[in-house]
Amino acid sequence: MNWFGKNHRPMPWKGEKNPYLIWLSEIILQQTRVAQGLPYFERFKAAYPTITDLANAPEDEILKLWEGLGYYSRARNLHFTAKDIRDNYEGVFPTEYADILKLKGVGTYTAAAISSFAYGLPYAVLDGNVFRVLSRYFGIKEPIDTTAGKKLFTKLSQELLAKKRPADYNQAIMDFGATQCVPANPACKSCPMIQSCVAHQENLISQLPVKSKKLKKRSRFFHYLIINHGNQIWIRKRTQKDIWQGLYDFPLLETDQLLDRNKLEKTTEYQQIIPSEGVISQVSVPFTQQLTHQKINALFVEVTVPNFPGEIPQEWIAVARKDLKNYAFPRIIDLYLQDKSLYLNF
Repeated sequence: MNWFGKNHRPMPWKGEKNPYLIWLSEIILQQTRVAQGLPYFERFKAAYPTITDLANAPEDEILKLWEGLGYYSRARNLHFTAKDIRDNYEGVFPTEYADILKLKGVGTYTAAAISSFAYGLPYAVLDGNVFRVLSRYFGIKEPIDTTAGKKLFTKLSQELLAKKRPADYNQAIMDFGATQCVPANPACKSCPMIQSCVAHQENLISQLPVKSKKLKKRSRFFHYLIINHGNQIWIRKRTQKDIWQGLYDFPLLETDQLLDRNKLEKTTEYQQIIPSEGVISQVSVPFTQQLTHQKINALFVEVTVPNFPGEIPQEWIAVARKDLKNYAFPRIIDLYLQDKSLYLNF
């Protein structure tokens, strides 16, 4: 707390008592760096001043405003919860920790942050920064991603909480982890707790905190068909339970590797979508996007189709190329649309 008094890290939501804005900032900052999340917070705050404004907004509009931030389930949960509060809490954010925790997309960390910052309730936050500070200071080798580890750290963080100033304490320990006790090369020489830090005494800084699970990642290979039909392009909304649900993309072929033009044209899936009159005009270089659990590799195939002899799939939407900017696309598609100079020659 003494350190916090001398090391203020200004952010627009600090000291905020409006639970809606605290919730909004916390959801945006999940899996997101402050520098990246800050402009999104300001845009959402301006577009939707109240939780009812957010609840009444169309989902497509919210996803478009969220575009580029990733982890789109956060945006969908944000909208769902806003409607829940509008319909079931008369538009007033819940004031009790148990009720806040019931909200979709709100876990124990976010519930504790809202409870302490908005209402001064004595609930300790436990995020990555806090895990790191506590594991290093006390020399705890219990993995933070196990049930036993989470239980241990939850109990410890609650015991340490300054009950009369929970908001200040929670902000202090998170800031300390974010700016002083950072993951790599922490500022140990200027740390006020260096003399009592177990990790420093026993040279365990680089080894703590401990994680038991290694993230398994898989690669996926997409071929986006950009079908030019007259002055229109066909897009579709991703409604299946998969990545980027609720966003838009182009008709897509997924294979076990990226295919060249000749192999792609010979696939049954391609022939089912593109009539024989269709002509591939150009193919992009590979684009990649790294997600938490998977790496997306994509080629963008520009196809000109004079006419469709059969029925157009019901989920396809005809859009003028100049109007594509009005739709929320995954980042990998935005990258392609922004740089059209990158093509492979066949």
